[in-house]
Amino acid sequence: MNKNTVLAWATWIMVFFGFVLVGLGLFKYKEIAGWGFVSVGVGFFSIAWVFNALKGRV
Repeated sequence: MNKNTVLAWATWIMVFFGFVLVGLGLFKYKEIAGWGFVSVGVGFFSIAWVFNALKGRV
């Protein structure tokens, strides 16, 4: 695997776990802990966006 393939896999894994964390925050944890799960999930989406932007440049 080359660098772009690794970044592509990392992007998809981060997006998947971002959806998992947001889903946990919205559906499982209704109290204040849900806000933490959702914020971490959004952070995963932003890191995945950076990984996607780096493809072809590294």
